Amino acid sequence: MQERFVYIVTNKYRTVFYIGVTSNLKIRVTEHIMGKGSKFTLKYNLKDLVFYEIFSDIKQAIAREK
Repeated sequence: MQERFVYIVTNKYRTVFYIGVTSNLKIRVTEHIMGKGSKFTLKYNLKDLVFYEIFSDIKQAIAREK
């Protein structure tokens, strides 16, 4: 079964946070750093990964994200 990740990225001042779900944490964080994440993360310059959890079930990961 594939791993799913719930993650939190923030800006360098830790004033804005974004919580997301992905199946490939390394690629997704790289996308945020490169400005290819969501419009929200681009707008607030959210590039620092500060937290993640691993799940085996996508439904559990989505529930945790919410």
